[in-house]
Amino acid sequence: MNNPQHSDSHGAHQSVSVEISTAKGNETIRLGFTDQRLTAYGGMAVWSQFLQKKGFRERLAAVLPQQPTSPNAYAPTDIGLGFVGGILCGADKLSRVAWLAQDAAVASVLGIEGVPSQSTLTRFFRVFDQPTNDRLNALNRWVAGQWPSSGREGYTLDVDSSALLHEDGHQEGVEIGYTRTGLKPCHRPLVGVIAELKVVAQYWLRRGDSACSNHAAEFIGQCMDRLPAHLRIGLVRGDSGFCTHAVRAAVRKRGAHYILVASLNRQIQTLCRHADRHWTATAIEGVEVQEVAGGVGERLIVIRQRITQRPESGGKVLVEVPGYRFQALVTSLPDRVTALDVWRRYNGRADSENRLKELGRQFGVRGLCCQRFWATEAAHLLAILAYNLCVLLQRELGKLERMELTTLRMRLFLRAGVWSRAQGRPTLKLAVPQAMRAWWLAIIDKLRSPLPPFNQYCNAVEQLHA
Repeated sequence: MNNPQHSDSHGAHQSVSVEISTAKGNETIRLGFTDQRLTAYGGMAVWSQFLQKKGFRERLAAVLPQQPTSPNAYAPTDIGLGFVGGILCGADKLSRVAWLAQDAAVASVLGIEGVPSQSTLTRFFRVFDQPTNDRLNALNRWVAGQWPSSGREGYTLDVDSSALLHEDGHQEGVEIGYTRTGLKPCHRPLVGVIAELKVVAQYWLRRGDSACSNHAAEFIGQCMDRLPAHLRIGLVRGDSGFCTHAVRAAVRKRGAHYILVASLNRQIQTLCRHADRHWTATAIEGVEVQEVAGGVGERLIVIRQRITQRPESGGKVLVEVPGYRFQALVTSLPDRVTALDVWRRYNGRADSENRLKELGRQFGVRGLCCQRFWATEAAHLLAILAYNLCVLLQRELGKLERMELTTLRMRLFLRAGVWSRAQGRPTLKLAVPQAMRAWWLAIIDKLRSPLPPFNQYCNAVEQLHA
């Protein structure tokens, strides 16, 4: 780096310029500073327009518990919107949300008074408790309610539990529990995803030492009972941790069916050891099934997959039956649904498991952990709300194939812009190539339109997917 060169312009912070080397031979770039209000997140203006169209600010204000007494305090809604905006911009901790204040114009783009500091966010989340978090869950169900009825079959609710590691382990609810890497300090939330919509309908945080099935029946029952009336759940899917009498009774009570993984106990292992004549070949090479009666109104379906033909198959290996992986499913679906179709319908749950990974890695749920338990749950619920709204935004734009946040961020949200007040009016000039400006205008027009979204591609959004 060469020595600084000083010019005679106004402040020293503006006048300093340096030359830095690049990878292109001996060529250098002159680096200086500007006082213009620039933002790296100009594309978030599209997000703000979307929230305005949906009346989200008013809905968020109605559920927040804060009652500031200082006239200088940020409005709670601004803090909540700033936190959600920070998550979409890439923050995964309170301190990283606060760092966005270094962006001179992002608060104006988000339509808030200012980006909250870390201490402001800490105080904001500190007042949440279980009743107020229930209202945040209701807000997530309101997002789900923007979709139409599924018809006679109903929607599918996938329930899952995960472990959120917190190695320091001093926060409320962080306890030693089972994780993929052994016994570690963690939280163990319950998540309910409407599979066809790809939205999270309900989320409960739990202590890290909770068993998978702890409060699962109550969780499922509350989720199904409180969904908007037109969103009927016709099927519940879960892994072996949810295959309990209480869960099955809760689902049956509400007139839905279930497909749950059964643990390979001694009785089922006996079925696995049956001779070939007990197994029925299927239309899928290397997959065979057998079915026996389960409890009242239940079917037990055992699947075996030949490893040589399906090396990537899931399931468990039994030492006494080499060459196969086994899986057992308990279902209340009627006999007209074949055993193979039951297995296929359960396999769709894998996509909902991807939602957990996305929430953890891209929406900050894995790293957001406050000192107080209900504060942590509230931070997670707002991050999940950001996820659900992203899914709804894409539907609003007419997009059928949902994109992950990293793609949406790179193609839409991360767009440099210059913020100013031209003739007294707030103005944002986005750095958009000439060839892409018609696409941006089409996106904005679609979000300004009072008409409901069409379930088909529009040319503008199709370019977003390209």
